[in-house]
Amino acid sequence: MYSSVNIIWVLVATALVFFMQAGFAMVETGFTRAKNAGNIIMKNLMDFSLGTPIYWLLGFGIMFGGSGALIGGFDPMVKGDYSSILPSGVTLMAFLIFQTVFCATAATIVSGAMAERTKFSSYCIYSMVISAIIYPVSGHWIWGGGWLADLGFHDFAGSTAVHMVGGVAAFIGAKFLGPRIGKYDKNGKSKAIPGHSLTLGALGVFILWFCWFGFNGGSTVSATGDDVLTSMGNIFVTTNMAAAVATVTVMCITWIRYKKPDVSMTLNGSLAGLVAITAGCDLVTPFGAAIIGIIAGFVVVFGIEFIDKVLKVDDPVGAVGVHGLCGATGTILVGLFAQESGLFYGGGTKLLLTQIIGVISVMAWVAVTISITFLIIKHTIGLRVSKEEEIMGLDIKEHGLVSAYADFMPTVDSSDIGNSAPFVATTVEKAIPVSKVGYTPNTDGHKLTKIVIIAKQSKFEVLKEAMNTIGVTGMTVTNVLGCGMQKGSTEYYRGVPLEMNLLPKVKVEIVVCKVPVDTVIETAKKVLYTGSIGDGKIFVYDVENVVKVRTGEEGCDALQDEE
Repeated sequence: MYSSVNIIWVLVATALVFFMQAGFAMVETGFTRAKNAGNIIMKNLMDFSLGTPIYWLLGFGIMFGGSGALIGGFDPMVKGDYSSILPSGVTLMAFLIFQTVFCATAATIVSGAMAERTKFSSYCIYSMVISAIIYPVSGHWIWGGGWLADLGFHDFAGSTAVHMVGGVAAFIGAKFLGPRIGKYDKNGKSKAIPGHSLTLGALGVFILWFCWFGFNGGSTVSATGDDVLTSMGNIFVTTNMAAAVATVTVMCITWIRYKKPDVSMTLNGSLAGLVAITAGCDLVTPFGAAIIGIIAGFVVVFGIEFIDKVLKVDDPVGAVGVHGLCGATGTILVGLFAQESGLFYGGGTKLLLTQIIGVISVMAWVAVTISITFLIIKHTIGLRVSKEEEIMGLDIKEHGLVSAYADFMPTVDSSDIGNSAPFVATTVEKAIPVSKVGYTPNTDGHKLTKIVIIAKQSKFEVLKEAMNTIGVTGMTVTNVLGCGMQKGSTEYYRGVPLEMNLLPKVKVEIVVCKVPVDTVIETAKKVLYTGSIGDGKIFVYDVENVVKVRTGEEGCDALQDEE
């Protein structure tokens, strides 16, 4: 009745697809800022942890519990008879866990596009909804005997069923949220907000590429029979070919457009090729896979640019371009490159039209249902964190995590408050009065004074603007860790309070001559003051001389930026 080889292969593929969660976590973490790393990890963890019981209770039955055109059935905890839909020689439990990891993959795609500004509680609700209803319904149409399956729609491993579903949901979610603070200037021009670790991003891409052999190859749900084994070898080759060619294509495109081969976009190119080939990896030749990879490379580069610069939708990791656009493109290309049934192989337009109908229908289903979901969340518990929480980072505000990297230095991003209001020199209520400082400039302007300001990272941009307003344009900025006499605000690790918590700070060093020291100090205090522990400190030093290396000028003449 059962085949040990088939079951083992399905379970091995299941383990590989599960490990894709680690790949997505690394890609999304690396392509976003360090202050949100813990939040990204939690969302990826919860996608699988929440999705598993939800899919077991509701999703699997909706997807496979009947042969209706639109929906399967209602079978909580999977107790029904599924013998008619089970792959040959595979047990129900093996098939259930295999489908569970696919469901979790669709859900986790969205977290990257909604990164750095989504409430954690709201995201958890979304994740449960897509696992319970949205993914299973469209999945039934394609894989559960629904109307698209009857029509002849072909999506072997999920370019549409998994990736486009996640990509469309990601686009709607990012649109509902709006862009991150600092992403667009007052004229609507896109500003780069680099991720904090390309190394992590690259690790994630290699993990995903490796796991994709289980994602696509495992979709045979069988490892016996000459036809299956022949098909499996072809699937591995076409999967790898499309990914490799797409990677090279994106590297060349960015090399021409940006004058340098862009690392992050090229990594997106690898994923674009993998997503695009997933629908037809069993039907296309290696040559067809290479062409699909080239097309996917162009789609992902120009698609990401279009989404970012024209539509003004802020997608930190490129999830919409990679999974949404390339998922749809790869599915449609099956109608062109499928052997025997594809247009380019004499099969006519029937399959091509069917693929287009399938893509449009699934896209419409996801867009409507996910919009309703996000609309309800937005008007109940809220979808986006506050401005203060976003600036500070979701790690500390949502999870009480000062840094995901413990004692390692985090990255300061000057775009944290890129859209903050310009500094206005007004007094701050309850601010501490400015004490007189002994280092007042002489009337001849030759007094040199060094001012060192230790402040919160989130205050750097507004401090920089304020200094520029009063005429200070030269400064040295360093990332530091430290705490004052309060030993840092109380934090806990596994329930145990830390005895001394070294907090990430920014150290700004300024040397002035013609700008009054009191003005610098008072201005800094005004913009840094919150009334809470950790506002920072200001140190004032006498400077004997300044020498400009390039010209040999000394004293005030060396500080040309002040004039």
